[in-house]
Amino acid sequence: MMNAENYKHSDITERVIKAFYKVYNTLGYGFLEKVYENALLLELVSMGLSVEKQRQIKVYYEGNEVGGIFCRLDC
Repeated sequence: MMNAENYKHSDITERVIKAFYKVYNTLGYGFLEKVYENALLLELVSMGLSVEKQRQIKVYYEGNEVGGIFCRLDC
């Protein structure tokens, strides 16, 4: 098992994982992804983290843009 200290940015990683488990244990399974996304956003903000939903980014491979106009990801 990997120890939390082995992660890059382990302090934030640990908080995000705790937030995920809290949301999942509270809501359970069976909802659409958007429900979990919204709940996780609220939980992360309540923990004092700065969060953006569905931030637009460009994706590059070896210096070339490969992600079309934009790809979406959660930050």
